[in-house]
Amino acid sequence: MGPQPRRVLLLGEGNFSFAAALSAAPGTHVVATCYESEGEAAGRGAAARSIRRLRDSGAEVVFSVDCTKLKEHFVPGKREFDRIYFNFPHCGRKAGVVKNRQLLAGFFHSCAEVLAQEGEVHVALCNGQGGTPADQPRREWHNSWQIVAVAAGAGFILSHVHPFKAETIEGYKCTGYRSQDKSFCVEGALNHIFTRSSAPQCFTPMSCHTQLGSQKVSFQVPQVLVDKINRGFLEVNSSHPVRTIKEKLSAGLGQAFPLQDISSCLPLLQQGHPSGVCHSNIFCIALSPGEAPGTGKTSQGLADAVLCSHFGQDTDGNGQEGCPAPEQFYLRPSLLPHAQAMIKDGAFSPGTLQVLSGPVFRKCRITPHSMPAFHEMLVVLAVSRGTEDSCVQMLVENIKTTTNSLHQGTSGVKPSISLQEPRFGTELSDFAAFERQLGEVQHFLCVGTEAESPGSCVGVIRAAPAELKSQELVVVSASLNLDLLAMQLCGISDWRMLWTWDRRFLRQFPEGELRLFRSFSLYPPSYVHDVSFWLPGGQDFDEVAFHTLARRVSGEMVVSIQLRDSFQQPGTGRRSLCYRVTFQSCDRALGSREAAEMQLHLREEMQQHLGVTLR
Repeated sequence: MGPQPRRVLLLGEGNFSFAAALSAAPGTHVVATCYESEGEAAGRGAAARSIRRLRDSGAEVVFSVDCTKLKEHFVPGKREFDRIYFNFPHCGRKAGVVKNRQLLAGFFHSCAEVLAQEGEVHVALCNGQGGTPADQPRREWHNSWQIVAVAAGAGFILSHVHPFKAETIEGYKCTGYRSQDKSFCVEGALNHIFTRSSAPQCFTPMSCHTQLGSQKVSFQVPQVLVDKINRGFLEVNSSHPVRTIKEKLSAGLGQAFPLQDISSCLPLLQQGHPSGVCHSNIFCIALSPGEAPGTGKTSQGLADAVLCSHFGQDTDGNGQEGCPAPEQFYLRPSLLPHAQAMIKDGAFSPGTLQVLSGPVFRKCRITPHSMPAFHEMLVVLAVSRGTEDSCVQMLVENIKTTTNSLHQGTSGVKPSISLQEPRFGTELSDFAAFERQLGEVQHFLCVGTEAESPGSCVGVIRAAPAELKSQELVVVSASLNLDLLAMQLCGISDWRMLWTWDRRFLRQFPEGELRLFRSFSLYPPSYVHDVSFWLPGGQDFDEVAFHTLARRVSGEMVVSIQLRDSFQQPGTGRRSLCYRVTFQSCDRALGSREAAEMQLHLREEMQQHLGVTLR
């Protein structure tokens, strides 16, 4: 048996000329419908001729079909349509934008019940009606049909949009102006193609099991990281861009240096507190009750903890204690302590490039380029004293050459790759600022056409601290943020897309190829919420904690948090802050009702966990 014909449903046909043209396409079974009765429809212009043509071709013609109740018109075995067309929907007469939004809302919810899983919904609208940036000129949002927001409420995302070219459709004539047998202007009209969104992920609390010395222990994964633990992006069978970039960089470096990859034995937990790092930037971990390790060695074997040498200090300079005690653990924010522990133990062979890679975890503000989890690639080289400058130069040139090759392979454009000297007083991205907390940085590695843009810093070059140097050897290292590098090379504007569960992302990178990414969710709707609150008396506000809470509550659906106003009450000295929180998804449908529920939940959680009083 050959392939089944594609089932196509057409709604709201006027004179059936579009359906008649489509019925001629091979491998297509057309079901053409209209809202009117057969008698009303047949009397409209050339409709009778088109209906005869459809029936002669084997198409189905169905009358009195309500586009908001499609399930009622088709028996269960004939409900799955591969494509649904609704050209120039309208409530009729002089219906305004609100009524037409309601029509579209009912239509999309109805489509969800009869569309195949991989199917498409095509909606053609006149110029300006949709309210997306594709409309030229673009109407104000409140005066449009808000099609992406309406579709999102039913679980659909806008995956393509292109001009509706009526002149290319043989025999097509648009009619139905204000419910009359009159044509209307379709110049500048757009065809909007919607697909099903991936379902919202429901993540239950998750425990991780690991080995500490001779003991097996478990810990609760922070809720904000549940979807980012054990994703396996760097594993051998992965085609994720971060793995492709890591492998390409390793291959390039292996041509210049003997290379050893020691990533498989890196522990997930670290103990104590990393020197110089602000406590609010790390994810503290409490081991499950009754599982605290003994006082024996805690740095041996797979998934053991690394003990940091400095802890319990006021490292962020704000007078606050509260940093983890020596026996407390936290998720690794960097692979650097692992490398430093190996250097101390003399585990590095001089002249051999050691490669460490894996996910690391940091609390940070919400921006398009600041991520609470990313994949770090750390390359470390021990060289003879006096040769370190030439070795750093060779290391950097090799990274630049490989990155140049990758960038030209994806975009065909030679990128700007540069080393930037650390300059105090300049605004740094969260990644660069945290790297500076970890220790002295010699150079920032920047990729892109705008070296000063927030996402351009993708790595740092540094030398080992003085206490790890010897008379004969100097250790140099390069730390690369593979996620930021993937964003720059593949044209990905939002880091969250790298962690999407939607299979359409990885389909764009078959067998580990790097390509320019094309978003499958265009112009996603955003929802703005302002929240004002009083701060607890005499306390500073931890903005990173606020951003981390918003990440957790929304499931990474908050795309921006901006301080709008700060007010101090005369007399009492009480301080009030006002923030604007913007909810938007990069990869799945987010409707207004779901966003409103997130807003309410965020307000409740702010009172409970941040100790603020809402205004």
